[in-house]
Amino acid sequence: MGYRMLRLPDVVQATGLGRSTIYAKIAAGEFPAPVKLGARAVAWPESAIAEWLANRPSARAA
Repeated sequence: MGYRMLRLPDVVQATGLGRSTIYAKIAAGEFPAPVKLGARAVAWPESAIAEWLANRPSARAA
């Protein structure tokens, strides 16, 4: 499996969360923080998003 970085639109699509909800959860420590790619660019490691999806309460209840 390759090391892939996801930009915000990909994270929104994968999680079903909106931009403001993602950043609110980051501020609350409930979502992985992005990695800075440059002065104005960030992305999330695909593995961090996959782990968050696997460990969220709604995923464990199903």
